[in-house]
Amino acid sequence: MHNTDELPMAETTPTSIESTVTAFPWPRLGLRPLALVTMFGVLVGAFVLSLSFGSVRIPLEQVLMILLGGEAERATWKTIIFDFRLPKALTATLAGAALGVSGLQMQTLFRNPMADPFVLGVSSGASLGVALVVLSVGVANTTLLTVAGLPGNMSLAAAASIGAGAVLVLALTLAQRVQSSVTLLILGLMIGYLTSAVVSLLLYFSIAERIQAYVAWSFGSFGGVTWTQMRVLAPAISAGLLLALVLAKALNALLLGEAYARSMGLNIRRTRVGTIASSAVLAGTVTAFCGPIAFLGIAIPHLCRALLRSADHRVLIPACALVGATAALLADLAAQAPGTSVVLPLNAIMALIGAPTVVWIILRRGVSRGTFGV
Repeated sequence: MHNTDELPMAETTPTSIESTVTAFPWPRLGLRPLALVTMFGVLVGAFVLSLSFGSVRIPLEQVLMILLGGEAERATWKTIIFDFRLPKALTATLAGAALGVSGLQMQTLFRNPMADPFVLGVSSGASLGVALVVLSVGVANTTLLTVAGLPGNMSLAAAASIGAGAVLVLALTLAQRVQSSVTLLILGLMIGYLTSAVVSLLLYFSIAERIQAYVAWSFGSFGGVTWTQMRVLAPAISAGLLLALVLAKALNALLLGEAYARSMGLNIRRTRVGTIASSAVLAGTVTAFCGPIAFLGIAIPHLCRALLRSADHRVLIPACALVGATAALLADLAAQAPGTSVVLPLNAIMALIGAPTVVWIILRRGVSRGTFGV
């Protein structure tokens, strides 16, 4: 279960934003494609490594041969790659890209360096949906969902999607009625606290076996997505990423504050609704299929800003997608403990990597002194 702590409010004056951007000059146009190509190359390398390493070590040349349609030295290697490692690697790639971009959107919308994809309570809503299924009736008795043709772990994904979708509808409704982004942020936090309280009550009154099943889901994992589920996961995340790219120019205008953006002719309400919809679809889809994955959404946007020294969302969005996907693959690879049969909790690895990264970036860029380093 992902609990969002109270977020510190950042400075909202255009002067502070402009001074921070000036302190980190944008790279020349010719360097941006080179940086993105480099990030893509690193992503491809991490993707191939994730197919090679695991409890069974498969040589890299054999991995490439199998992917190109050749025959492997051992028939089992082909089965391992196509049935287990490839869908897992694709899931990690999509999830990392989704959370990186979603976190960037939330940090820009709320102008808060500590905002993450789950700040509006989407993750808490998904957790509540899973808790209602697992803790109330048990995994083996998901009657309503199995009747609908959703057996096994797809039942949990459906329950999480329903919970996340309910919070998304509520967030979009609030976004149309609330004028201030700060007020919307506070309401999102309250939604998260409310759903977390209900989950806590369900945990208190449930039995040990069901609590264990829920805790296992809350650890997060990229390994539970099948090729059938990929038909839902991939299009949903692709749609969210496409909407984020469409909103890139509008997000650039929001960097100088809503008043300034409104004076430039930007429809603030439409931009806010579109951004929330994109971010919630990305975060909700990942949570539904992978569980609540922490820290990527906070750390990746800051890391990309530091690497590119740019506040332009037209380059930050693809960068966050590439770096987020790479980070997810590497974290999953570390959680596998290559060469052993041990699988560590994914969220623990994310925290071990993400927390020091965020601390280092905050101290380096002076966010702790009240400047939002966008």
